[in-house]
Amino acid sequence: MEIWYALVERLPFAFVQYTFMKNALLAVLLIAPIFGLAGTLVINNRMSFYSDALGHSALAGIALGTIIGLQDPVFAMILFSVLFGLGISTVKNHARSSTDTIIGVFSSSAVALGIALLSRKGGFARYNRYLVGDILAIKPADILLIAAVLFMLLAFYALFFNRLLVISVNQSLAVSKGIPARLLENAFMVLIAILVTVSIKWIGTLLINSLLILPASAARNVARSVRQYHVYAVIFSLFSCLTGLILSYYFDMAAGATIVLVSALIFAGTYLLGRVRGE
Repeated sequence: MEIWYALVERLPFAFVQYTFMKNALLAVLLIAPIFGLAGTLVINNRMSFYSDALGHSALAGIALGTIIGLQDPVFAMILFSVLFGLGISTVKNHARSSTDTIIGVFSSSAVALGIALLSRKGGFARYNRYLVGDILAIKPADILLIAAVLFMLLAFYALFFNRLLVISVNQSLAVSKGIPARLLENAFMVLIAILVTVSIKWIGTLLINSLLILPASAARNVARSVRQYHVYAVIFSLFSCLTGLILSYYFDMAAGATIVLVSALIFAGTYLLGRVRGE
């Protein structure tokens, strides 16, 4: 971290004198490519509602973590989110109801469970920070955890992206080609559950899905190839995170919300650009 601090102090910004801003800056540089790349896979596999449900279900994971006495409930959140995702996948493959209905049932049930447990004796206010997040409170140990998640995503991306792309286009074709579609879908669900849960503490349950979807959606508006799609998604995510963090410092606003607002503006701009191109 000392090397990073020394590099950042050379930047021409007043906020580099603060350690918490140095940590937050490094964190967004790691989080941005995670959400940029993961967002493309989420959109390709039509899982936007699933990732949103994961964010909301984190409340139940927080509740379970506090009940068993954990000071930091992040690992309880990860475990619950993984089980939550696998539960959705199992029921989805055996139920007659549509996928969005099943996700809605799981999501609403998990949110209700989390709120019910956390609100005992009027204690819900203590967990408001998980609703909006606070990336300025991130610590070096947390940054290492984010770096590990980024490594996991890059490894998964390198090994399975082509097969996931085929599954997203035509699952029957993927199965006929010998691709283990259900196994890969479950693995991807687990990975999304981990990265969403790990990031909730700093982005917030109310905003996590927006950061996952908006950069990739913006990239889709203007990209003309698969490669451009993924490169643009990472670039838009990086720009949103860095710009949002800096603006939040100077305007004294919540960092997560400011980052999402920048992402929304980029989406609006690329949407208009796409329309102009189309015309």
